[in-house]
Amino acid sequence: MTAVHTGKLPRRNNYILVVFDSCRYDSFIRARPKSMRKLGKVEKRWSYASWTAPSHFNLLMGLMPHVSPKHVFASEYYKKDFLQFNERLGCSDFEFKSLVPRLYLPPFLKDTLGYETHARVSLPVLNPKTPINVGFDSFRLMASHNDMRAMVQELHFSEERPSFWMLNVGETHYPYALPDEPRDKWPVLHGVHGVFKHLDDQVVGGKLSARKERFFNQPKLDELRARQVHAVKYLDRVVEELFDLVPENTYITITADHGELFGEEGYFGHGPILHEKVLEVPFVEGKLR
Repeated sequence: MTAVHTGKLPRRNNYILVVFDSCRYDSFIRARPKSMRKLGKVEKRWSYASWTAPSHFNLLMGLMPHVSPKHVFASEYYKKDFLQFNERLGCSDFEFKSLVPRLYLPPFLKDTLGYETHARVSLPVLNPKTPINVGFDSFRLMASHNDMRAMVQELHFSEERPSFWMLNVGETHYPYALPDEPRDKWPVLHGVHGVFKHLDDQVVGGKLSARKERFFNQPKLDELRARQVHAVKYLDRVVEELFDLVPENTYITITADHGELFGEEGYFGHGPILHEKVLEVPFVEGKLR
């Protein structure tokens, strides 16, 4: 498969949005993926949010991770960014006002442009009962949080209608485990596993309990970052399988919802963290033929 970018697209494209959860830009670059680079140049961009759920809402509003240009009005940047959907979808008249009043891609693609709309997600915060599941013909939380290949095997495309697929991929999310890795080999960090259970356990009468966790050491954090890099290398092979499966008129965007911290300035993870590495994400896209 090779990727091409064209100014005028002859017919509407299938569109696949692949989101590597928590994958920071420099982890992606260090993995040196070959298949994904067939789509085009890998860019360093910035997420609009530092946590999975709000970032995916932004993505489904059409707000792709952004560059950070100086001396540019935000309105002009948004206009240019939304116009890129003409190439992604094979349209000629897509504008931001096309999304008004719902400001949400899936129902617009389904009801206005006639797309089939599907999502397969890895993280429970995106489960089908959350408001993110609006305008989708099918939306499923996968049985395993770390199996993109299982998602790829569920992809199907109609000959009568174009398809939109969003894939939230969990191999790059903590614990950065591949699907064939035994659970007893996964790294375990106290305070990270079962986050909702920990919240219930520690908040008593509106006050935090005295329980404190010892912070992990830097060699352990370096090991976790290496695991994320290894996950990207693995996913590059799965993406090659995706390329072989999709129809010719398919445009694919690969990015991340946010980055991750591995000990920089005392931070780990993502969410309530203000740091460039938690907003720095890879971005690459192109059309296959």
